[in-house]
Formats: sequence, structure tokens, C-alpha cells
Amino acid sequence: MSDEQLQPVFQIQRVYLKDMSLEQPNSPAIFLEQEAPSIEISLDVGAEPLQEGIYEATVTVTVTAKLKDKVAFLVEGKQAGIFEARNIPAEQLDPLLGIGCPNIIYPYLRANVADMIQRAGFPPIHLAEINFEAFYQQRLQALAEAAKGAPDAAATH
Repeated sequence: MSDEQLQPVFQIQRVYLKDMSLEQPNSPAIFLEQEAPSIEISLDVGAEPLQEGIYEATVTVTVTAKLKDKVAFLVEGKQAGIFEARNIPAEQLDPLLGIGCPNIIYPYLRANVADMIQRAGFPPIHLAEINFEAFYQQRLQALAEAAKGAPDAAATH
């Protein structure tokens, strides 16, 4: 093989909005409320191979705003990207897909969520920056702890 074939390759093929939904179950009455809503945010990342050397990475967020016990709005969004990753050592591929790719697509998701909330008639909510490296490490730790709880499952890996 030539040196060119062994060079690591990482390229963005495409970034796209895979899914976005908005619910306002208590509109229009909720607009008459004066207090600020409480905000809950949940986030998840994922990645899967599409074909040899091509992967889809996703970042999913759910933003729920509540006034007392009433939901003002609920926004769910999934931003995705298709990435080419070839000749990447196996021990570097999972962190690349779990940290590097989410860092690339998350700003798009932040903008789409803020836009959706504003178009719904609410002040935009700008999601905080995420340290995807810490998020990735927490996920690995949770998986390791789950494996300790199931010794038979850990022994088969």
C-alpha cells in the first residue's frame, strides 16, 4: 500500500437537521403568565456506521419549559452529521465520534433550537456550551459501573 492510503482521513460530508418538534400544549393561555418558566434540558449523543469509513453522528436535545405545573413548550431536536473517518486507529475512533463530531454539529443544534423557541413566541433560549469530552468520560464511567454490576456480561467482552 502507498503512504496515501494509510494517512488518517477525517472529513465532514454533511451537517443536517434530522428531526425537530415543538409542542405548546397550554397556548395561548400560557402567554398571559408573568413569571419566568423553569427550564429542563436533556442531551444525548450517538453515532453509527453507514458504510465502510462513513459514520453518522447525532446530538439530541430536549428542552422543556414549565410554569408551575404547566408545560409552556417542549422542543426536541436532533442534529446530525455524516463524517468520513478512515485509517483512524480503533482506540481513537470512538472518542472522535463521541467528542469531535458532537463538537462540530452542536452549534447548529443550538441555533436551530433557539430559532424554534423564538418562532414559537417565546424569548430564545441559548443552550450552554457543552464539554463533550467530559460528557464522553461520564458515559464511559457509567458503562464501566454497569459492567461491574453484571460480571457475566463484562466477562464476555
